[in-house]
Amino acid sequence: MSKFKIEHGASKINLVLLKTNIEDTISQDIDLLANWSNNDRKYIVNELLRFALTQEEDFLKHKASITTTAVRSTGGARSVPTSIRQTNETAPKSDAAAAHA
Repeated sequence: MSKFKIEHGASKINLVLLKTNIEDTISQDIDLLANWSNNDRKYIVNELLRFALTQEEDFLKHKASITTTAVRSTGGARSVPTSIRQTNETAPKSDAAAAHA
C-alpha cells in the first residue's frame, strides 16, 4: 500500500477550475491539513486527487490504453486530451471552464 505524503510549502501549480460540492467534514479536514502543511487548500485537494487516481488500478489500465491508442492514431506524436486546459490561478472564473466531478 502506498503512503500519502504532503510536501510542506509546495503549492505553486497551474490550476483549472473544478466546481463541485464536498461534505462539510471533508472540507474541515482539508482545511486542517492545509494549515498543518503550510499549503494552499487547492494544492491539498490536487494532491489528494492525484493520490487517489494513482491507487485505482483499473483506471490506470484504462488511461494507459487510451494513451496507447492515441499514440498509434497520431503516428507516435504525443496526444493530450483537448478537455484538459491549464490556466493561471488568476484567470477569470466562468461556468464554461468548470468540470463536473
